[in-house]
Amino acid sequence: MYIIIYDFGTSSVKTCLFRIDSEIRLVASATAGYNLYISSDGGAEQDTEEWWAALCSTTRDLFVKSEVKPDEIEGMAFCSQMQGSVLVDENGNALRRPMNYLDQRGVREYKECMGTGLIKVSGCSLYKLARNLLVNYAGSTSTKDPVWKYKWVENNEPEVFQKVYKWLDIGDYLVSRCTGRVVRTADSAFATFLYDTRKGKEGWNKGLLKMYKVNPAHMPDIIDCTDLVGGLTEKAAEDLGLVKGIPVFGGGGDTTFVNIGAGCTRPGDTHIYIGTSGWVSTYLDHQTVDINAMITGVLSARHGYFNYYAELETAGKCFEWVMDHLALDEIGVYLEKSVITDIESKYLSLYDYLSEEVSKVPPGANGVIFTPWLHGNRCPFEDSKAGGMFFNIRIENGKRDMIRAVLEGICYHLRWLLECEMRKVKTSETIRFVGGGALSPVTCQILADITGRTIETVSNTQEVGAIGTALVVAAGIKGVDVLELSLQLVKPERVYIPDPANKEKYERNYKVFKKLYKANARCFNELNG
Repeated sequence: MYIIIYDFGTSSVKTCLFRIDSEIRLVASATAGYNLYISSDGGAEQDTEEWWAALCSTTRDLFVKSEVKPDEIEGMAFCSQMQGSVLVDENGNALRRPMNYLDQRGVREYKECMGTGLIKVSGCSLYKLARNLLVNYAGSTSTKDPVWKYKWVENNEPEVFQKVYKWLDIGDYLVSRCTGRVVRTADSAFATFLYDTRKGKEGWNKGLLKMYKVNPAHMPDIIDCTDLVGGLTEKAAEDLGLVKGIPVFGGGGDTTFVNIGAGCTRPGDTHIYIGTSGWVSTYLDHQTVDINAMITGVLSARHGYFNYYAELETAGKCFEWVMDHLALDEIGVYLEKSVITDIESKYLSLYDYLSEEVSKVPPGANGVIFTPWLHGNRCPFEDSKAGGMFFNIRIENGKRDMIRAVLEGICYHLRWLLECEMRKVKTSETIRFVGGGALSPVTCQILADITGRTIETVSNTQEVGAIGTALVVAAGIKGVDVLELSLQLVKPERVYIPDPANKEKYERNYKVFKKLYKANARCFNELNG
């Protein structure tokens, strides 16, 4: 069977055509980008028409790159960025530019609701947190959470808010545009922290809606990620270059499917992801929470299972930043123009070249440490004012040291998240490493050395979310267990063992890394408050 999956990320969509039989094979893929509009007041917005244009161009590209015909497609679904906010009218049209998960304008709304009360935990009202924890083992402890985006529009754009029919996440909006049906998947509903996860009570919790002053009429019907939403509409089919009536499944968020695409489908299996953002996630057959470290068990695509998920908001984004501002700066001081042709003939991308260059720097980056908090941080501490910094630069340090420090800083933070998870759950000794970051053998070895864990990678590591989504769709069509299907089809490709020779330097630097936030929190607030 042939299935199309849209892996819809923060800055681009990768549209994937899979063939699934005795194996899962990526037949063709196409990528297109769209803008992220960052404003000085903490806003982070995107444009629905840029999204749709990217979907249309990449879908048509699949049939140019392969011999598959549109009428051979048996199903499609989205694997999308989460915790955005799309407010739509009765026709499913967006009433304003969608707010990305990075949007943090709802500071006042958050403080007015969660900052009141005599007793607080992590700066939040203990009473309100306790009510949330009772219902879904989670709670809103960040100004970036979706409910504060919703409330910000209510308070600041009343003329828009009065026209709202339903409140959607990004993947839900795209499904609606394809089918004409306005619904939310259970995982995106949970991401609002207004969803009840208790057995037999699953759905919108009336008490939480009342506590957060959310209009119940704005909450769509909830479906499972594996549900068939409907057939592709004639208009959507015409735009995308597909056939009317192709089954569109619920799909869901990237965190919902990556563990399945990574082959981590047994309780205790742990994976680490580095894309634009990054995370550590352990698959569980029960739900738990660490409110102090901002970690909770988010819904899996499979009922009764959860992904215990700790997030780093800017991971690969930090490496993109260092590429743009250190490796390719305005005067090209790092890459001489005379060698660019030779570089391009040898390396698939500049990222590959930079990975090899940083391998020339010894572990520990000659004492330089980088903090990967370029857009604040959520876990294990919540602070939208935190920033990235290079610490301990001395006269003998150069750009290669700084670039390696960025990779190491990302891995230090991921180790921190891993250790926080270990306080509540048992993590696996062997960790699957997926996402674009796993393409670099240098990064894989750094991660193994810093965490002290064996690291495994899989094929098509950048498409693991899409692979997991495709497996869910295929399992639904075939009527088989998706967890077993994942174990059957997803196998490790390469293995990285920690090098004990590097342990001492990394332990020293890691101890300093963890102290840098507390030592500078007040300064971050003075500069960015």
